Amino acid sequence: MSILAILGVTDALADAVAPASPPGMMSFLPMLIILILFMYFMVIRPQTKRAKDHRNLLSNLKKGDEVVTAGGILGRIDELHDDFVELNIADKVNIKVQKGSISGFMPKGTIKGNEK
Repeated sequence: MSILAILGVTDALADAVAPASPPGMMSFLPMLIILILFMYFMVIRPQTKRAKDHRNLLSNLKKGDEVVTAGGILGRIDELHDDFVELNIADKVNIKVQKGSISGFMPKGTIKGNEK
């Protein structure tokens, strides 16, 4: 018998070291919930807000509005159709673009020299 066994040191060490158990699903669940909430507030929610704003912009288009397309073309709306808009971009120069490509309104008077 050794001195450590007499003092009870080996028994104390054996009791202190417990077998390691694998982490359960409950330790992973809060991290997963935080990740889902982060994705919702940083990606999904802003994207749906932008889509709603764009739908409102397209529904409020009317003849005479000055708009800019996604390609950066400035023009005044001459005619509205179901899916297309006819833009007057210069004197006697009209182009047809899809409604979805209209990215924003411009303040009145932005397009100079093109007044009717």
